[in-house]
Amino acid sequence: MLKDFSLSDVKSGFLIFLIALPLSLGIAAASSFPPIAGIMTAIVGAFVASFLGSSRLTIKGPAAGLIVIVFGAVQDLGQGNVLAGYQKCLGICVAAAVLQIIFSRIGAGKVGNLMPPSVVHGMLAAIGVIIMAKQFHVLLGVVPHGKTPLDLIAEIPETLALVNPEIAFIGILTLLSVVLIPFIPIRMTQKIPSALIALILVLPLALYWHLDSSHDYSFWNTNYHVGPNFLVNLPANLLSAVTFPDFSALASVTGLKYVMMFALVGSLESLLTVTAIDSLDPKKQKSDLNADLFAVGVGNLASALVGGLPMISEVVRSKANIDNGAQSKWSNVFHGVFLLLAVTLFVGVIHEIPLAALAAMLMITGFRLSSPKEFYKTYRVGFDQLILFSVTLLITISTDLLMGVFAGILLKFILHILRGVQLRNLFSMPIVISEKGGSCVMTVKGQAIFSNYLYLVNQLEKNLRTHKKVVLDFSETSLIDHTTLHHIKGLCDFHKEKLETVGLHVHKRLSAHELATHKLV
Repeated sequence: MLKDFSLSDVKSGFLIFLIALPLSLGIAAASSFPPIAGIMTAIVGAFVASFLGSSRLTIKGPAAGLIVIVFGAVQDLGQGNVLAGYQKCLGICVAAAVLQIIFSRIGAGKVGNLMPPSVVHGMLAAIGVIIMAKQFHVLLGVVPHGKTPLDLIAEIPETLALVNPEIAFIGILTLLSVVLIPFIPIRMTQKIPSALIALILVLPLALYWHLDSSHDYSFWNTNYHVGPNFLVNLPANLLSAVTFPDFSALASVTGLKYVMMFALVGSLESLLTVTAIDSLDPKKQKSDLNADLFAVGVGNLASALVGGLPMISEVVRSKANIDNGAQSKWSNVFHGVFLLLAVTLFVGVIHEIPLAALAAMLMITGFRLSSPKEFYKTYRVGFDQLILFSVTLLITISTDLLMGVFAGILLKFILHILRGVQLRNLFSMPIVISEKGGSCVMTVKGQAIFSNYLYLVNQLEKNLRTHKKVVLDFSETSLIDHTTLHHIKGLCDFHKEKLETVGLHVHKRLSAHELATHKLV
């Protein structure tokens, strides 16, 4: 295994560490976990999960996409007692991790391909909105009364009237720094993560304003309070941060609901990340999704047993890993080594980081997830996709993630049935296989949609193993949905000369986009 080691992995691991340190702290704090739990998760992901999965360039660690579920679990299970909610949530995470391991052993990794992209993007956009709704108040130094996303959004005008000037200045300065620094035409600012530069700018302010001691100050004839509760709270060492799970919530309906949410959403996000990173891998190595899901499950089990957050293969850090020239799984290990050194040697410095600065970074993450560009990109694929996206987003914000995803998938089924999809074709399809000019030709009849895609891809992979070239003929397919076209395009890009699609020219697209739903003319 050591033969895969390279200096590029050390460099990339260090740069990923610089990104992961503030994000891991912020994700944990936003989730109502102790901030150190985020670092513990990243370290466990580096040392436990790295060599179990087949995805060589993904970074395992806590993710902003799971904040909503973790925060909700702590609140619902603790009933006002954050410590009790935290420990019960750990018990839920242990059960969810076991479920993920079972998923990987029964080959459920491919199920990620069933999810309609518009539903997934709607879910992620909703997560982005919820993150911003919560972190907006932290950034301005105000403790909101509301708990639900809609309540937090409604409370924004009240928070603007109660802004804590010193805390807000730190938060807004961090926000502006992270956004604007990458545009400064200085080479150093291109190499160092802007989040780290922002922290270097605001740490002196935290020290100058003595945020580490409780006191009042006056601004424009109004008194405000600041103190250590506005800073990251870290224990003296990692061992003292170890917290064991409470499994009592597993006997409740609420507990079982969160087990499913952690297992399904965490697995889905992780699988989507691995698929995305495979497409960016310079060596074009294809990962075993089930092996990677197994690695994430084992990592989550280890993390939850010592008090850490749930982890996934995280997309932002993984992409940065590729951009920084990583060559192997060792980059993930080294990012964990540097995190371990940081929380061992520089606890005092990390403790001075203002929570408002971390909130600003999470606000940016939330905005990227729910950017207006996401709405426009979805609309370009087709108005039907925008409806799926919007319904998933609105239901998720109004209820929870499971209900939002369920509503999106249910609406997708309804749209397909209205378009004439036969019930017998919902999960399978007739495929005629023939030989032509030395190639295997798979003529797809009936309808090719998200729910029967696994049937199609299983037949496709079988023929790719036994033939030099496979031709997918859609000339007799009455309906091809966006999900199927999205995944088929990915397979064609990956297999290049070995896989070809024909027959799409006889269809009518529901929009000008090449991956819009196709109907046979």
